[in-house]
Amino acid sequence: MFLRGAGLTALAVFGTGVLAACSSAVGEQSSGGAATGEPVRGGTLKAGIQSDVIPASFLTNTSGAVFIIGLTYDSLIRYPDDKVEPQPLLAKSWQLAADGLSLSLDLRDDVKFHSGRPFTSKDVEFSIRTYADPKWTAQLKGTAAAVTEFDTSDPHRIVLKFAHPLGNIFDLLDTVPILDSESIDQLAAGTAFIGTGPFKLTDRKPNSSITFERNENYWQPDRPYLDRVELAIIPDSQALLTALKSGQIQVATELNYRDAETIGKTDGFAAEPLEGAELQIYVGTNVENPFLADPRVRRAIAYALDRDRIIAEVFRGSGYTTNLPWPKSSPAYDEKRNTTFTRDIAKSKELLAQVGGTPPVLPLTYGAGNAFYEATAQIVQSNLAEIGITVELQPIEQATFVKQLIAAQFPGLWVTFHSWAQYVPSTLTVSAYPFNARKNASRYQSPAYITAADAAWQVADGTSAEAVQRYGAVSDQLLEGLFLIEIGVVLRQLTTAEKVHGVGWTKRSEILYTDAYLS
Repeated sequence: MFLRGAGLTALAVFGTGVLAACSSAVGEQSSGGAATGEPVRGGTLKAGIQSDVIPASFLTNTSGAVFIIGLTYDSLIRYPDDKVEPQPLLAKSWQLAADGLSLSLDLRDDVKFHSGRPFTSKDVEFSIRTYADPKWTAQLKGTAAAVTEFDTSDPHRIVLKFAHPLGNIFDLLDTVPILDSESIDQLAAGTAFIGTGPFKLTDRKPNSSITFERNENYWQPDRPYLDRVELAIIPDSQALLTALKSGQIQVATELNYRDAETIGKTDGFAAEPLEGAELQIYVGTNVENPFLADPRVRRAIAYALDRDRIIAEVFRGSGYTTNLPWPKSSPAYDEKRNTTFTRDIAKSKELLAQVGGTPPVLPLTYGAGNAFYEATAQIVQSNLAEIGITVELQPIEQATFVKQLIAAQFPGLWVTFHSWAQYVPSTLTVSAYPFNARKNASRYQSPAYITAADAAWQVADGTSAEAVQRYGAVSDQLLEGLFLIEIGVVLRQLTTAEKVHGVGWTKRSEILYTDAYLS
C-alpha cells in the first residue's frame, strides 16, 4: 500500500495525551498517467525548476530549497495533505503530556545519513536548535525557540520540553529537516547537502542544474525506485513549458496557470493541483507609509480589488477568493468572515474621500520573471486606478524580493504568495514573515493582535474547540488591522509527462520522488 508523501511504511502508532498520533494510513497523492502493473525500478527523471537554492535561506521554505529538502532530507513526522494529523517518519511514535509541556518521541534505529553516520536523538536536538538560530531566518524559529530542554540520554528516544504549551508543535516536527551537524558549514556555503532522505545530492552547478543519485541505504525498503533525479534550473516560464513539451524534462511545478491548464488537456501529459499545499495570493502594505498608515486607505484597497477576476484569469479558476488566509480545510476557516470585503468601488471612493487630499503614487513591488505576480500586480494597478490611486509597478529580482520581505523593506505595496495557513492556524501568526504578530513585513504593531496570536498558540491541542474559538479572535484582528489584504487561495499545478507516476508532495510544496517511477 502506498502512503502519502515519501512512501511511509505502515507503522501503527500508539500513545495517550492530547495529540497522540493516529495509526490510520492515508492514500497518496501522486501525479502522472494511470500506472500499469508494478512500479518500474531504475531510470533518470528530469524535472525543471525556476530558481536555484539560496543556501543562506535554506530553512525559509523559499526558492530551490524546497526541492532539495524533498529529495535529500527527512523530517520526524509528516502530515497528510488533507489534515494536520501527524504520521510517522523518522519518529515511530510519540506521546504528548496532558499539560502540553513536553513531548516524548521514539525514533527509528535503522536510519543513516548519506555520510554513513547513524541518526540519533542528538541529531534531532541539533536540527531544532539550528532551526531556532536567527541566522537561518526560518519562519517557525519562534516555535523552535520555545523548545527549552532536550533529553537525549537514549539515542533512539528524545523528550522535548516547552516554555509553554505549543498547539503547533507537530507543525515544527513536520517542517524541520533533520540536518547533519558534521556538514552544516558546507550546507551554509552551498557545497554539500547531507541528509537521511531517499536521494543524495551529488552535483550542483549554481543556477544551472542539481543532480541526485539514489540513496542505496535508505531506511525504507525498496525505495526509491528511480536511480537518479536531475533538476534543470529554467528561470523563464515559457522556456520551462517548451522543455516539458519537447521531452527535455518530464516534471514541472512552476508553469503559469494557463499553460498548466493547456498541458493538462494535451495527450501525453497530465496536470494535478497540489491539494493540501495551498498558497495564498495577497497584497501587502507597509503601514509606516504615511498614506497607507490610515486603515481607511487599506479598507478602500480591500473593497477595490477584483478578486474574482484574479482567480479566474491569472489562476484559471484553480482556487477561490478569501478575505482571510485560511483555506477551507483549516479549523480557522469562517465563511461569514470571508465576505467582509467584496468588490465595491463606491465604498472605496467614499473611504478615500473621508481621508481627503490627493493620493500619492504608490510603488507596488513583486518578483520579476514570475507571471503570476506580474499579472496579479497589473490587475491590482487597474483596480486602484478606478478609485483614483496611481500605482507604479516595481519588479525586482526574486532573491532580492525575499530579502526585502524578511527585512520589511517594501516602501508601499507588494504582491506575492504566502503559505503556512494550511497548517495549525497559530503557526501563521507566530511564524510567517508577513503575519508574525511581533515583527512582520508590514511593520504592523498591535498589542491586541499579539495577545490574540499568543493565546491561539499557547494551547495544548491546536485543533480543539478552545483553539478554534481563539482562531476566531485572530481572524477578527487580521480584518481590523488589514495590514495584509488577501485575494484568494490558489493551488499550484504539478505538470508531468504521462509516463511519470507516483510523484508526491508535502504541505510545503516540497516535491517527493520516493515513490516515483517511469513507465
